[in-house]
Amino acid sequence: MKSMDIEKGPPGIKCVIYDCDGVLFDSLDANVRLYNGLCSGLGRPLLTGEELKYVQMHTVYEAIHFITREDPALEKKALELLKQTDLRDYVPYLKMEPNLLHALNELAKLGIKRAINTSRTTSMPHIMERFQLRPYFEMVVTALDVNHPKPHPESIEKILQAFSLSCEEALFVGDSEVDQQAAESSGILFVSYKNREIRSDAFIEDHLQLLRLVDGPDNPCCLSFEGEACRG
Repeated sequence: MKSMDIEKGPPGIKCVIYDCDGVLFDSLDANVRLYNGLCSGLGRPLLTGEELKYVQMHTVYEAIHFITREDPALEKKALELLKQTDLRDYVPYLKMEPNLLHALNELAKLGIKRAINTSRTTSMPHIMERFQLRPYFEMVVTALDVNHPKPHPESIEKILQAFSLSCEEALFVGDSEVDQQAAESSGILFVSYKNREIRSDAFIEDHLQLLRLVDGPDNPCCLSFEGEACRG
């Protein structure tokens, strides 16, 4: 993976691609409620720590396959329960990350495209509607829009093709190894959000810090990597 000069930022970035869960939103509460509800319906124990970590990073179908331990009968029952579940009921438990909308507005002013690449499926339209996010993103790719979801490069390549961009002109902001692998497999820069445990080209803990990477340290709207206001 290419290295990034944090002070100067990567040249020529024309698109920022975001993961959803853990990056745009703190989705822990929502996912705990959803999957523990399914566990209760299956008559099995609530999520373990390992299972919770897995469901946070994968599609709902992969998550169900994982928590049913590849038991076909139990998996079938879980999928039936999912069909009876209104995923809109869990959207209110999402918490938008601080300064997200401000950063997205500033990216638009810089002429930078904004896209979402998520493992979510049918719940994503409800999230876009409830939080009125449609004006902030030019493209949203869910696991339903591709044959092979993350970490396969298909979803990122789909975004690059839509905007006629090369891999050098985009970066991906994520918080998991699945995100890192997706970025690496597609050849784009990877920025880790609030997770120092994964390999990345740069780390941020506030969305405004991303502006330092794409527009340099003199941007008055960004924060420094030490959490202090930039000049201006």
